[in-house]
Amino acid sequence: MELSSICVYCGSAPGAQPSFAAAARRTGALIAAAGIRLVYGGGAVGLMGEVANGALDAGGEVIGVMPRRLFRREVAHGGLSQLIDVDSMHARKQTMFELADAFVALPGGLGTFEELFETATWGQLGLHAKPMATLDVEGYFAPLHAMLAGAAAHGFLKADSLQLIVNVQEPEDLLEVLGRYRPPSAERFVGLEAAET
Repeated sequence: MELSSICVYCGSAPGAQPSFAAAARRTGALIAAAGIRLVYGGGAVGLMGEVANGALDAGGEVIGVMPRRLFRREVAHGGLSQLIDVDSMHARKQTMFELADAFVALPGGLGTFEELFETATWGQLGLHAKPMATLDVEGYFAPLHAMLAGAAAHGFLKADSLQLIVNVQEPEDLLEVLGRYRPPSAERFVGLEAAET
């Protein structure tokens, strides 16, 4: 799969370890070096700022998407290729989704989890077949993937849904993993449209 644009979900905080910021900056730089456009939430602080700066310093194109009411709470990045001003958080997520061919979650809080899970849910429903990955800096996402495996073991998640989000250990492996992603079989979605009407 050829990628022209990757959306990165991540925290507006730097995290407790310097390795979080370093991984975010490296991720941005690698995306830019591959000639891929970075799409993210538009912030200048925390991991959001690091991933954007990593891409910009490497000469990449970076598009931020931020709701107007967050401009005071989240400091908007002033050096982006483009900052898209939207009306709501829903519009922010939809816009980032539409602009991206793939999604990467770096460490973050509730907003990052919510963005990742909404995109994964859309994939589970067969609404898209775009690749998704988590970058497991300092083992950050290992408990999340263990929880998902537990949900499958308890019968609340189909086993092939565990393939929707790939857990990657190093920034250098992200592009290869995303490029060879194959979504779960679409056969299980047959009849979904009829069931919803």
